[in-house]
Amino acid sequence: MDILYAVAQPGQGGGGIVAFLPFILIMFIIYFLMIRPQTKRQKEKNTMRDDLKKSDKVITMGGIYGTIQGFKEKGRIAIVKVDNNTNITINKTAITGLAEQVKDTELEQS
Repeated sequence: MDILYAVAQPGQGGGGIVAFLPFILIMFIIYFLMIRPQTKRQKEKNTMRDDLKKSDKVITMGGIYGTIQGFKEKGRIAIVKVDNNTNITINKTAITGLAEQVKDTELEQS
């Protein structure tokens, strides 16, 4: 008898999309506060890496400052001059940014 009474109660299992509204709102907040700014920063870094040219002063993820001397393998690898007699070959994605424009927070690894 209790089962029939529970099934007959109106408004107990309803709600439809209204029940999902808080979750949808939370997802929009997460998108606009976290995901969208991160993708924007990633696009800016990719365009910066694509626009690199010879004699640009850069800093790597490891904190090495140097000057770009050239590129190899269709621009995927950069040759960075660190000292008068020292050149290192690194992947282009290891470049954090131009030395004058990099903030200290960008060098910190999470």
